[in-house]
Amino acid sequence: MDEKDRKDSEHPEEEERAKTSPDQEERGEPSLSEVDKLRQALEAKELEAKENYDRFLRQSAELENFKKRMVREREETVRYGNESLIRDLLPILDNLERAVEHALGGGDGKPLLEGIEMVLKSLLEVLQNHGVTQISAKGEPFDPQKHEAFAKVESEDHEANTVVQELHKGYLLFDRLLRPSLVSVAKPPETKKKEEEQGGVEKEEGDD
Repeated sequence: MDEKDRKDSEHPEEEERAKTSPDQEERGEPSLSEVDKLRQALEAKELEAKENYDRFLRQSAELENFKKRMVREREETVRYGNESLIRDLLPILDNLERAVEHALGGGDGKPLLEGIEMVLKSLLEVLQNHGVTQISAKGEPFDPQKHEAFAKVESEDHEANTVVQELHKGYLLFDRLLRPSLVSVAKPPETKKKEEEQGGVEKEEGDD
């Protein structure tokens, strides 16, 4: 190694400064090597930004596909939600068709009645398996949460506000009311009511 090379290797900072012109040093501008470093850093950040944007686009597309799939599954659930119940009702429909055929064939009506009773029992069992139960009404105290009164009937055999007749039965789906029982409710006979009112008046007069 000659003397010139040795001097250059011993003072690399002088070689670096040599690449920078006096005008750059006066203006405080970065050297060429610093510019290269900044350019590389900028390119790296641009690449990172592009990758993040591509990732954002992919995730947005996945989210949109997920939303569409959820909407489709919800529509199918609503459309086919009663599939299990309907499948269980098909044998009952078959029995009803057989009962109609038997009735059209004539003969004694007793087997037909027994067949209808059997179909009704099967239907109630299927509904019960799916969470549907009948509301007990007749003979029970009137409950506005489960019963709907269509008439009040004078009765000496029942206490006031007792259900004496069901026009149609009410049903619950688990703990949710599907339909209230349509009932008539007992009330005291007018004669008894007048007697009670008169008795109350006489009692008040006797107190005086």
